[in-house]
Amino acid sequence: MPFTIRDYRPDDFERLWEIDQVCFPPGISYSRFELGIYVSRRNAFTLIAHAGGPDDVDQKILGFLVAEAGRRRVGHIITIDVLSGARKQGLGSSLLETGETRMQSVGCRSIYLETAVDNAAALAFYKRHRYDVIKTVPRYYSDGVDALVLEKNLLPAGPSDNLLR
Repeated sequence: MPFTIRDYRPDDFERLWEIDQVCFPPGISYSRFELGIYVSRRNAFTLIAHAGGPDDVDQKILGFLVAEAGRRRVGHIITIDVLSGARKQGLGSSLLETGETRMQSVGCRSIYLETAVDNAAALAFYKRHRYDVIKTVPRYYSDGVDALVLEKNLLPAGPSDNLLR
């Protein structure tokens, strides 16, 4: 399935909220208010993945990423949502890699994110993208589920790093 990644536009908001409600259960999915806060934060950006090419008139949104470039050169992936029918086609990976590149371009040295301890698919996805679990946060989500905090170093590997591989 061909897709294109572009920046968020305000008229995307309602569809993003609908996708979030489908992708995550109550207690983990965001309210309209919460999602609105995240996409409008000063250092935040939202990437949209839509079907087809950049010039397609009907840009059916298949997924999105909301992230924030922090002040301490640390980025934060707030959410990645991909509709189930669009998974396993590289869309989530493209969103994540585009988000990482954007954070690197503004000076972020590392990036972190949270995922529910019982979200095995997400954990496997992030592990494939070289994220490491750094801690567990008890009762992080409003439904009482714990979160794993994962982190990835965005600095290029130095010559001495290659000797350890």
